Amino acid sequence: MPLPDRHDSTDLPAVLAGPILRRLEPGRLVLWLVGSRDLQLTLRLAPAGQASRDYPLGDDACQRLMIGKHAVIHLIDLHLDAPLPQDELIAYDLLVDDHHGIAEWATHLLYDGATQPNFVLRSRIDHLLHGSCRKPHHPSNDGLLCADRLLATPHTAKERPAVLLHSGDQVYVDDVAGPMLRAVHQLIERLGLYHEKLDGAVIEDSADLYDHPASYYHRADLLPALKSNETLRERFFGGTEKPIFTSSNADNHLVTLAEVLAMYLLVWSPTPWTLLDSEAPQLSADDAERYDRERASIAAFVDSLGGVARVLAHLPNLMIFDDHDITDDWNLSAQWEETAYGHPFSKRIIGNALIGYLLCQGWGNNPDAFAEPLANTSALCEQARERGFGSPAQDRLIDELMKFQQWHYVLPSKPALLVLDTRTRRWRSERNIKRPSGLLDWEALSEFQQDLLDHPSAIIVSPAPMFGVKLIEAVQRVFSWAGHPLMVDAENWMAHRGAASVMMNIFRHSRTPRDYVVLSGDVHYSFFYEVKVRQRRNGPTIWQITSSGVKNEFPERLLNLFDRLNRWLYAPWSPLNWLTKRRRMQVFPHIPKHSKAGERLWNSAGLGQVLFNTEGQPSRVFQLNADGSPRTEFIDDRDEVAEPNEAPKRA
Repeated sequence: MPLPDRHDSTDLPAVLAGPILRRLEPGRLVLWLVGSRDLQLTLRLAPAGQASRDYPLGDDACQRLMIGKHAVIHLIDLHLDAPLPQDELIAYDLLVDDHHGIAEWATHLLYDGATQPNFVLRSRIDHLLHGSCRKPHHPSNDGLLCADRLLATPHTAKERPAVLLHSGDQVYVDDVAGPMLRAVHQLIERLGLYHEKLDGAVIEDSADLYDHPASYYHRADLLPALKSNETLRERFFGGTEKPIFTSSNADNHLVTLAEVLAMYLLVWSPTPWTLLDSEAPQLSADDAERYDRERASIAAFVDSLGGVARVLAHLPNLMIFDDHDITDDWNLSAQWEETAYGHPFSKRIIGNALIGYLLCQGWGNNPDAFAEPLANTSALCEQARERGFGSPAQDRLIDELMKFQQWHYVLPSKPALLVLDTRTRRWRSERNIKRPSGLLDWEALSEFQQDLLDHPSAIIVSPAPMFGVKLIEAVQRVFSWAGHPLMVDAENWMAHRGAASVMMNIFRHSRTPRDYVVLSGDVHYSFFYEVKVRQRRNGPTIWQITSSGVKNEFPERLLNLFDRLNRWLYAPWSPLNWLTKRRRMQVFPHIPKHSKAGERLWNSAGLGQVLFNTEGQPSRVFQLNADGSPRTEFIDDRDEVAEPNEAPKRA
């Protein structure tokens, strides 16, 4: 049953979040928006130098899904009868009830002097922004504000980034601060988001969960007290220690679909926060102390959301999940899958996050691929009006999404843009179910190769770097051999022999591109490698560009140690190079211009910025720093090499 309605809908803003620009093409515009009711919308478009034109968004152009008594997701997919111009500024407005424009209901979306937001449809990708790992309570500034500052600077239409690529961990459903969880619960009640029946847990439904004393910081206590659930308890809520790298704090892991959907509203829009108060839940003394520590970080995060929403309303946003969008180490190994999916409660937790990803991220990347799962989600929302979530229909939808194989997508851009799903189509280890799975299985890799054929160049989004830091990968390999891959997040392309070998062969194929740009995140630091295939004349060049995190960073001292040890252990003269799966590759690190003593890894929250030449090669690569310091350029320094038998430094 829905939560009791403490407020009348008339005092709610019409628009709670959005609009967020998603996949934009000259003949098709895809946008995402959440309203407090079913909104009658009109999209007004005004290309530079032309009269504006209104497009009423009826049922053929806007699908509405009611997720609560006062919350409706609007999925806008407008097909145009005449294509829009490219490389020109296009002003737009979204009219509510035919006459209330954005300047009236969302002034925070407008830059100084503007009366409407705008976008640009770039004819080719010659400039993009990318990043991953945006954790609200991390103490760093929000890297999306780098894009806000960039857009606020006067620029021409052709200088506008073609796209903002979110390469994973757009939300952290598994690592939630207490004040954020409190805001989630208040928003659920304020909007009347639907309740959910829970199977396999101590508590019966979501109402019991939200009110339970263990709901904050102690959700492990809500699992059945069975010995068989020990791994589950530790995996999802136990704050499992991970030596060497970091620790995972999963004791506020989101559980219900309402919690996941409320989280998306709270990380993308300042408006829902205006509906809440600052009242804290009842906590123990220790938990209250932790809650107070986290409160300042969440307050700073909320203060920046106006600029974040402005960016999302001015740039096309393309997304792909990584693990924290669903749960840490998602599908790491066959053993992980057997444990997580073998219990109804943990399966529901994962499935709810996947439904949230479908509605708030996945659909906007490629709406055509989601017709059937979206129809089933719509039917689920219709049933929830009467009985809440948690019906058999929800479990059937979760089963469907776990088998779904179209999360990846390809853009017909120049260069071609391929976004990989490295989470759901994994190559399980055939030797040991504890060993890490390959990031793509044989079938997915074959499809990847087909998508690359006959393109002169390509941009590939792989959430995990294809070419990472050798020392860290070696440490991960040691823990994997010892049967403990979870302790070090052993998720890299080289962790699985079969997947690594096939991927290398794809790069060497005679009909695949000459130039690849691989954009990655995941690791919480940034770097830029230029990789060449040995023993092949005119072989391809792979440019591995990693930017992470948007609002997250690696422990500084530990990263400095890894960086120095890696440069020493894998120096050009080191025989360790021949023990790696990349021995047929030449790797040239590009050095951060602001680094000290030759560091190759840059540790600063922010966004990656890549400029391309006409052949699809990166001409300049930067990290835009969230702390407001000057952007950091990665420069080519062939005196700094990482492999034996390197070519001499080029002129």
